[in-house]
Amino acid sequence: MFTGIIEAAGRVEAVRQEGSNRRFTINSALSQELKIDQSVSHNGVCLTVVETAPDRYQVVAIDETLQKSNLGALQPGDVVNLERCMLNNGRFDGHVVQGHVDQTGVVTRVTEQDGSWLFDFEYDPGKGNVTVEKGSIAVNGVSLTCFNSRDNGFTVAIIPYTYEHTNFHQLKTGDTVNLEFDIIGKYVKRLLGK
Repeated sequence: MFTGIIEAAGRVEAVRQEGSNRRFTINSALSQELKIDQSVSHNGVCLTVVETAPDRYQVVAIDETLQKSNLGALQPGDVVNLERCMLNNGRFDGHVVQGHVDQTGVVTRVTEQDGSWLFDFEYDPGKGNVTVEKGSIAVNGVSLTCFNSRDNGFTVAIIPYTYEHTNFHQLKTGDTVNLEFDIIGKYVKRLLGK
């Protein structure tokens, strides 16, 4: 379980194909605090640490994960948003983020607003996911509030801290992002659908 409050950015050092899986070596300031078998969110995807070193660690993504997220496109040098799993003895910032990406979306516009940024996203509404005005969404693992909610898209506003400390500063029109829709909204939609 995660909150969508990104702790650090990591840099992909290496990508190695292992059958249908991919092993990623990530360089991060969090590396020295990680242990084998811990869950870490990578652009919103929960992956298990399988190897550690003082300044890097490794995780493996299976084919299912690679097909349903933007992790399959990661290359050495790319930056990923990182968050360790939530502690149960602290404040709960953000919202409930499971680390289970529902689908990908595409950046359709980035608008600078004199100190903040608006990002517009579109996604395939045929997969049954929805956003609501002022509802929560995780984009590349970042907990955000959406507005201009529509059947196939939404907008988020990004403050300077988030822009500088996540991979949002690298996103441009046409880029693919991971989307995890609000878990409460998903349950409500399913219950109303019955």
